[in-house]
Amino acid sequence: MESKIWLSSPHMSGKEQSYINNAFETNWIAPLGPNVNGFESDIQNYLKEDSYVAALSSGTAAIHIGLILLEVGQGDEVICQTKTFSASANPIVYQGATPIFIDSERDTWNMCPEQLEIAIKDRIDKGKKPKAIIAVHLYGMPYNVEEIHRIANSYNIPVLEDSAEALGSTYKSVKCGTFGDIAVLSFNGNKIITTSGGGAIVTKNVELKEKAVFLATQARDKAVEYLHSSIGYNYRLSNVLAGIGRGQMEVLDSRVEARRQNFNTYKELLKNIEELQFFDEPEGCFSNRWLSCLLTSSETMRESIRLALEKVNIETRPLWKPMHQQPIFKDAPKYLNGISDDLFEKGLCLPSGSNLTENEINRVTSAIKTYFRA
Repeated sequence: MESKIWLSSPHMSGKEQSYINNAFETNWIAPLGPNVNGFESDIQNYLKEDSYVAALSSGTAAIHIGLILLEVGQGDEVICQTKTFSASANPIVYQGATPIFIDSERDTWNMCPEQLEIAIKDRIDKGKKPKAIIAVHLYGMPYNVEEIHRIANSYNIPVLEDSAEALGSTYKSVKCGTFGDIAVLSFNGNKIITTSGGGAIVTKNVELKEKAVFLATQARDKAVEYLHSSIGYNYRLSNVLAGIGRGQMEVLDSRVEARRQNFNTYKELLKNIEELQFFDEPEGCFSNRWLSCLLTSSETMRESIRLALEKVNIETRPLWKPMHQQPIFKDAPKYLNGISDDLFEKGLCLPSGSNLTENEINRVTSAIKTYFRA
């Protein structure tokens, strides 16, 4: 058996070690410290657009804090893209609110503007105006920013931009992670860059950032004694892990370039297989191609290809199973057009790491060609 080809493994540059060593040499091991401050500044300088960043323990923590900043609470309703990972939706429930799931559009696979407006009008008619909208840049592909935000603004509903998969992506040359009233990033082990585990919340002003940091450090009031007048959370990123992030930020652009090259290579090598359709970029969208995705002709074909690659030690995954199909969310309100279900049935994610070798990509494409006898 040949060595395992992973879907999206961490890719260290070697630059991380100096920041980690510095944390140990200066004894900045606990949360907070120079690496945390530096990592936040690195991200802010990369995103621009007057962004303010707080480094947290995960992207999920960032969504949770973001919902708190948007004053989402018990009994509220929050609109959420159904085609996403569960971490986009779970924090809604943490706050005692109800997720309202919205289906996808074909062009971006992200939230459908038409279904979004239908849902908002219907919820208002039912006497419950949504408190926030969670819009996701799926697999690094920007959502329809102009339309989603036009609708959100017309109903005065804030947008929490889930950019967990989209660091390095742009919409009309503006970085993803800067469009929402609040945005989140993830640095999980499989993301475009990683801190092992980690995330960040991105805000529009320094006061919101400071409130996020306050909540994420157990909501300690300014006092000599341990004084708390708010519920807090232990969500800050450690100084050691932030050091990994600083080294990763130095190579972010090359990581995006490598993942985009993976996608282009797959598309070129498999272009003659009519049963496969690759996920192209709509006009104005620049995807980091966090994962290289394609559509097959049927659920049976998708699963057969997945199993064929698994037999030769190649990891692939179906596209995210929509949230409205998840047992835990079976009773949640949903506004569907059938697109996310179709994408789940036919979609497959190929190995996409920035550390993939030419030989590994050839192994993947050869295995697929063998399946099709191409």
